[in-house]
Amino acid sequence: MKLKIDHLIRSKRRTLSLIVETDGTLTVRAPQRMKETAIRKFVEQQGDWIKRKQARAQEDALPERQFVPGEYFMYLGEEFPLRLVQRQKPALVMDKVFKLSESAQPQAKSVFEAWYKNQAGTLIPERVNLYARRDKFKFNKLRISSARKRWGSCSAKRTLSFTWRLVMAPLDVIDYVVVHELCHLIRLDHSEKYWDLVAGILPDYKLKRKWLKDNGRFLIL
Repeated sequence: MKLKIDHLIRSKRRTLSLIVETDGTLTVRAPQRMKETAIRKFVEQQGDWIKRKQARAQEDALPERQFVPGEYFMYLGEEFPLRLVQRQKPALVMDKVFKLSESAQPQAKSVFEAWYKNQAGTLIPERVNLYARRDKFKFNKLRISSARKRWGSCSAKRTLSFTWRLVMAPLDVIDYVVVHELCHLIRLDHSEKYWDLVAGILPDYKLKRKWLKDNGRFLIL
């Protein structure tokens, strides 16, 4: 049985890269002009490794949210418990705890998502503009997305995108993702020169990147 390639991303890279995501899907990063037969052959050769990683991802899968009192939700790197309250507007308020109106509990997931998006829509542009002004980056557009696989991206048209899930992370980790994408305005690659740009702004960026690698799977609803 052939292994399924869920996402194939082509770029100006020279080598193939396989990534088993936290949900078990397989992302393949490949050179722009590499033939699909060569990509498929490489994937099949790495079949045992991929299956082990996918099995581990399934074991590590987080339990589905229940949105019940006492359940914890992250914001800016901290966990806050959920409390149900009566007759509250807006339906969700965060004040040392998350307070959710009982009448909104059946729609709790969408209510939480709307709250996080609203926070991201304010906080992330503030951080982007702070670093853009200070370090003289120029971008054309900024958008907040619902991306599940990427924390941020920078397009060739100089559009910056950041997932709303990022506001669950600590502020210094958010800043790392912001700087990461701003530096792509200068270099659309991950070369040594690119990382030198990042390090020039955030000397300890590797610590932030490691935090995301270790904890990113928890930043979900």
